[in-house]
Amino acid sequence: MKRLCLALAVVTILIGVATVSKTAPRTAGVAKHVQIRSGDRNPWTNLQFNDKRENFQFVIVTDRTGGRRPGVFSKAVGQINLLQPEFVVSVGDLIEGYTEDPGQWALEWSEFESVVDKLDMPFFFCAGNHDISNLPMSDDWNRRFRRSYYHFIYHDCLFLVLNSEDPPKDGPFHFSQEQRDWAVETLKANGNVRWTFVLTHKPTWTYPEADLAKQGWTQIENALAGRKYTVFSGHKHAYARYIRRGHEYYMLATTGGSSTLTGLDEGKFDHFVWVTMTKKGPVLANLLMDGVKPKTIRTLADPSAGK
Repeated sequence: MKRLCLALAVVTILIGVATVSKTAPRTAGVAKHVQIRSGDRNPWTNLQFNDKRENFQFVIVTDRTGGRRPGVFSKAVGQINLLQPEFVVSVGDLIEGYTEDPGQWALEWSEFESVVDKLDMPFFFCAGNHDISNLPMSDDWNRRFRRSYYHFIYHDCLFLVLNSEDPPKDGPFHFSQEQRDWAVETLKANGNVRWTFVLTHKPTWTYPEADLAKQGWTQIENALAGRKYTVFSGHKHAYARYIRRGHEYYMLATTGGSSTLTGLDEGKFDHFVWVTMTKKGPVLANLLMDGVKPKTIRTLADPSAGK
């Protein structure tokens, strides 16, 4: 009988230990800005808050023009402000373009900038074929922004913003030798970053008839070898994810450009991409614009007002 009681006691203790181990807080390394009373059992799973400083969030917007539907991009700006990312990047087609009338494109740039200036955070431009439709528009871009390709580093991540419309263009896209050399040198000089994000308007790899080497993409792509990177593009107004050379390449849909909006199966929808950079790499979420709503979506009168 004593042995039976002892056995039951041991089993009870083991069950209790197992239960406590599942609910006990992991208090080691709790940040100084966390203040909470913790016991042997608590109504939470752990206290390892997902707030590492090296993590950050940014948004990618895609084609606004090429058959612009008024109001869509402006709506996206308001939605992005609700989410408060750290910055916004683009894959091009910001104005309608395709004109040699300086007055027309000046009006279009003024209208676009009046919208994007409403963002609460920085916006990084990328040139699309509607932004640089001809040599005069290319010259105007360079007068406005001084350069059509550039890079920046944020929290040890390299953002390489390319110009797929670099003149002289005799194919669906073109990267000048000057741009290629710059990209190769930039990648070489920043070989130890933890991730590289490549932003370009044209999805170069989706043109099987194009001479990728002649148009300059091969040289840039080869320079990306041996590093962790992700490529984002737009232009075709249809979303698709590709695996190329062991990496993720994205072709984004629209943020106001022409679209049949026939849905997910065809990749035709209005959206922007929410990217969270983590220690393991970027985590992507496509936020469809018809699913991002403000807090005022439903407001009721206080039924107990005055009490």
